[in-house]
Amino acid sequence: MSLPFLKFAAGILMIAVSGTAQARELRVCADPNNMPFSNRSENGFENRIAELLAKDLKAHLTYVWQRMGRGFVREYLNQSKCDLLIGIPANYGPVLTTSPYYRSTYVFVSRRDQRLNLVSFDSPALHESGLKIGVQVLDEQYTPPGEALARRGLQSEIVGFNTSGEGADSIIRSVLKHQINAAVVWGPLAGYFAQKYRSSLQLAAVEPEVDPPGLPFTFAISMGVRKGNIALRDELEKFLIERRAEISGILNQYGVPQLPLSPATAIQRAAN
Repeated sequence: MSLPFLKFAAGILMIAVSGTAQARELRVCADPNNMPFSNRSENGFENRIAELLAKDLKAHLTYVWQRMGRGFVREYLNQSKCDLLIGIPANYGPVLTTSPYYRSTYVFVSRRDQRLNLVSFDSPALHESGLKIGVQVLDEQYTPPGEALARRGLQSEIVGFNTSGEGADSIIRSVLKHQINAAVVWGPLAGYFAQKYRSSLQLAAVEPEVDPPGLPFTFAISMGVRKGNIALRDELEKFLIERRAEISGILNQYGVPQLPLSPATAIQRAAN
C-alpha cells in the first residue's frame, strides 16, 4: 500500500473523527413526569417542540431530567448542566427569555349536565352554598384561582389538588366523577386531560384576564436560556418566528387554549 494512499486515508479518518467530536448537542432541562408538558418517554408537547428545534439547529437532542421545582433554574440551568427550558413564564427574571411563543389562560371546568355557566369568579353559581371548587396547589401554595376565591370569602369551598406527576389529571377526574362541582385549572393541563371528555365537560376561559387589583389569570410562555447566552437566545427567536405555525399546530393537538399574543410581543418579534 503506497505512502500517499495511507496519508490520504489518515486524513479522511481525522476529518470523520473531528466531525463527530464537534457534533452539536442541545441539552434541554425537562421534568420526567409532567404531562402534557414533558415526560421521560418524550410524549409531551414541549418534547415535540424540542425535537423540532433540534432538527432546525442540526443538533443532537438530549435531556437533563429533573422535577421542576424551587431551585431548578439555579442548580441546573445556571450551573450549565443544561442549555435551555422549553416553557417558562415570559420575562422570568433569573434567566434570559425569548419572546413569548404562546399565551394561555386558566379555565373553569364543570360538567355540562350541571349547567353552572361559569365564566368569572363572580358568576352566581360559584357562590352557591356547598359548592366544592378544585384548584391546583404548587409547592404547598394555591395558584391564582385559590387567591381569587379567598378574596370572595370562599375558602371553605376550596379543594386543593397536586397536579404533578401521576396525579396530573386528578382534578379533572374529580369533576367528572362528581367528587367536586367545578375546578379552575391552568389551560394547557385542563385542555389536554379534558379532551376525551368533551361531551361531558365544559371548559371556559376565566374572565376578565386580570382580577382587580392585579391578579392575572393569563400568562405568556417563552423559552429560557442562561443569562448572557445571547447567541442561543437569538437562534431560538429565529426558530420561533419561522416555525410559528408548526408550534401552534402542536399546541392545538394537545388541547392547549391559545390566546392572541399582545401587540407588544408582536412588535418585539418583528424587531428581532
